[in-house]
Amino acid sequence: MSSTDNRIILDASLKKLYLSTIRACYQEEADLARKESLSYESYLQELVVRECEERRHKRITRYLRESRLPLEKNLASFEMDRLPAKLSGFVNSLLEGSFLDRCENILAFGNPGSGKTHLLCAIAQELINKDRRVFFSPCSLLVQNLLVAKKELVLPRFLKKLAKYDAILIDDIGYVQQSREEMEVLFTLLAYCYERNSIMLTSNLPFSQWEKIFKDPMTTAAAIDRLVHHSVILELNLDSYRLEKAKQSLEEN
Repeated sequence: MSSTDNRIILDASLKKLYLSTIRACYQEEADLARKESLSYESYLQELVVRECEERRHKRITRYLRESRLPLEKNLASFEMDRLPAKLSGFVNSLLEGSFLDRCENILAFGNPGSGKTHLLCAIAQELINKDRRVFFSPCSLLVQNLLVAKKELVLPRFLKKLAKYDAILIDDIGYVQQSREEMEVLFTLLAYCYERNSIMLTSNLPFSQWEKIFKDPMTTAAAIDRLVHHSVILELNLDSYRLEKAKQSLEEN
């Protein structure tokens, strides 16, 4: 059998096995292996490593797209020097991602503009780069989607879909006051995720004011209990980042 025939059969076999990267580079790597007198094992290892790297790259790209995160809110654009030293230490430990294995929650509180959303989105992106899955949604939009799922009798299916993520990032809980029915489906989500996957959330309301969110003392206490049981609380008692930038712009002009 000629070398051309061998390549045709190999290309077809690699295509059937969905080994697209190996299919694209095996000839190039074979030429290099001959030139450098590499062993068969070294040649095969290089092919497999390149296939794995390309698959990982595509997987991370897909995870970032599915996450619906605002990708501009990343670690590179977050001013870490604004954080107190103790809080910076907490953030560095969260970037490792081990809290996801323990289904711990990350609760970020602070004034509007203090950087809560940016910080948690930045952490989430770093976690995705470590092959973890995160889903981001503003609280108001998430509640509406939960409510639609309930009305269409597919809420269990929707919750199961969300459960495939390592963490759900709920942004600005309590920023817009919702109806009792809307808050009931939010509580259903929090109860469903309890000790199943991690919740990451931001809020400008301290726990003492969460009855404004859940409308009922017992539901409020139950929601807080589930969130706090396994959690890290980040208090961003900082001046508004946007206000600081506006002041700087005025001073420069």
